[in-house]
Amino acid sequence: MRFLIVTLTITPLRDLFGINFLRYRRAVGLLAFFYALMHLTTYLVLDQGLDVAAIWADIVKRLYITIGMISFAILVPLALTSNNAMIRRLGGGAWARLHRWVYVAAAAAAIHFLLVVKSWPMEPVVYASIVGLLLAYRAFKRLRGRRPRRLAST
Repeated sequence: MRFLIVTLTITPLRDLFGINFLRYRRAVGLLAFFYALMHLTTYLVLDQGLDVAAIWADIVKRLYITIGMISFAILVPLALTSNNAMIRRLGGGAWARLHRWVYVAAAAAAIHFLLVVKSWPMEPVVYASIVGLLLAYRAFKRLRGRRPRRLAST
């Protein structure tokens, strides 16, 4: 969650305060993916002992695991296309559209974290709130940019 939040924070920092960390966004995004991969590996190996039937049953039975798997599945193509060769191959527009899926992955990760806890400690609530705020910022920015401009009266 932390790496996803840092990744999502880079654009608002640039837009609102002129602080430009764009060159680090790809590295931080890959850190988010590798952390998620280690989290998933721990679950698959240590919790489930690589028992495919038990893993599948858990995915189907537990909503938080289903949502976590969806989030991870979204992060895989993002990580695989986070290199200069893939950016050139896909073209900037297609690559950017694909990488907007990080918003869905972050929301799903926040929901996964909220659902995994048995009680309501502050940490997952704070993280989910931060993700919600960052996604709301982007939605507001996008809607504001699409608003038709009024023509000046002559």
